[in-house]
Amino acid sequence: MKKVTGIGGILFKSKDPNAMNEWYKAHLGLETSPYGTSFEWRESEDPSKKGLTQWAPFAETTKYFEPSDRDFMINYRVENLEVLLEELKKENVTILDSIETYDYGKFLHILDLEGNKIQLWEPIG
Repeated sequence: MKKVTGIGGILFKSKDPNAMNEWYKAHLGLETSPYGTSFEWRESEDPSKKGLTQWAPFAETTKYFEPSDRDFMINYRVENLEVLLEELKKENVTILDSIETYDYGKFLHILDLEGNKIQLWEPIG
């Protein structure tokens, strides 16, 4: 079973997320919103399917990355999050929450070996 299929997003802390969005818009041409920006691409195995990679600055004071003390969190795209969760439990990986489902996919948070919070995302479709 494939586990990680790609990078779903790069999330990082910023002193001023709005200013960061504006800087990247002005100097690097990113089409930003209050949530950062999404890079759209096509899957190599089936070019009719679109994929997204999210880039998002968060407030420096965000608690979203806890319990990690890092200034970033990587979101990995995965296939079949339910099956992966069961495998991770058997491997004694630290699971931080339960699977949450939204219109755009399912999410789960884990910790890696060094305590970095990792977001796993199974996109819808």
